[in-house]
This record gives sequence, structure tokens and C-alpha cells, in this order.
Amino acid sequence: MSFASINALLLEGFGTTCLLFLLTLVLSIPLGVVVMFGSVCPFRPVRYLTRTFVWIIRGTPLMLQLFVVFYVPGMLFRIQLFPGENGRFIAALVAFVINYACYFSEIYRGGIQSIPRGQYEAAKALGMTRTETFFRVILMQVVKRILAPISNEVMTLVKDTSLARVISVAEIFYVNQVYILSKAIIWPLFYIGVFFLVFIGILTLLFRYLEKKLSYYQI
Repeated sequence: MSFASINALLLEGFGTTCLLFLLTLVLSIPLGVVVMFGSVCPFRPVRYLTRTFVWIIRGTPLMLQLFVVFYVPGMLFRIQLFPGENGRFIAALVAFVINYACYFSEIYRGGIQSIPRGQYEAAKALGMTRTETFFRVILMQVVKRILAPISNEVMTLVKDTSLARVISVAEIFYVNQVYILSKAIIWPLFYIGVFFLVFIGILTLLFRYLEKKLSYYQI
């Protein structure tokens, strides 16, 4: 197989990696907010159930969760939840979204709880509603505080996309592995190394820019 054809397949794997990354980010960020509200819910059964679920997801490897999502329903209940050509990709996406939503929820919770209660009381004394207090006083401070841990999770997500290969999702690392084992060629390994370095480099510059833009919220 020629260099051009292998390169085309690697680029196709690159597209799958990027799609998995973007969809996970778009879905897990808002889902993390929902999980966060569950973990601070005044109703104890909901709070304890949510925190137990988060503890389980954060305490087990993502690779194990990929296996559970894709294989366990069929093994236990004889139900194929993810049929069809894109079934493996969807299963990987579900596992990634659940995993990262739980991590994001804890970051959100820590950011909100780090704001001193005095700021809420001061806003209330000024006659501001709870909604006004959150959006005008609290929100941007929380964003500033959680930006660094969020950026770490996002960069980890870029590298974690390679785990999707364990259920045979044809992302760039899976395609690379196929050619290393079957064709005994090693240059695709350096190819994906450059890909990840460039990807992480772009994200690093983006988050540095965002941190600079939010620097006036530093307290």
C-alpha cells in the first residue's frame, strides 16, 4: 500500500478523532451542569445517588467504561444497544460523555463553592435577585477559577480519544496500530505524535488567550 493511501486513511482516522473530541466536549459540558446540580441537590436521595455515580465513574478507568457500555448490555440482556456501522463510535461517545460530564461536574461544584458567601449577602443587600447575583456577580468569577482545571480536562480528552480503539473505533491511533502490526511500518507512529502535539499546542494557545481575557476578574 502506497504512502498516499496510508496517509489518506490516517487523515480519515484524524477526522474521527476530532469528531469524537468535539461531540464529547459539546455534550459533556452542559451535562456536567446537570450532574453538578444533582450533587448539590437539597433532596438527600438525589444528592447521594448522584455523588455515588460520580464516585464510581471517577474511580474506574475509562477503558473499562468503554467495555461496559458497548459489551455488557448484549452479554447480560441480549440487547444490541449500538447496532449498525456507527454503533461502535456512538458507544464510545456515550462512554466519553458520561465520564467527562462527571469530571466537569466536580470542577463546576468546586468553582461555585469557592465563591465567598459574603458576595451573595452583599448582592442581596443591594436588592439583587438570585438570578442577577449569579449572572452579574458570580458567573465570571467562577469561569475564571475553573478555566485552568477545565483546560487540563480538555487536553486530557484529546489524548483519551485514543482509548476508543479498544472497541475498534477507527480513530487515528487505531488506524496507526493496524499498519504497525500488519505492514511492519513505523512512520505512522510519528505521524500521530505530531498530530497530538499540534492539537494540544493549539488548545494551549486558546486557553492562554482566554485566561488573559479573563485576567481582570482575578481577585
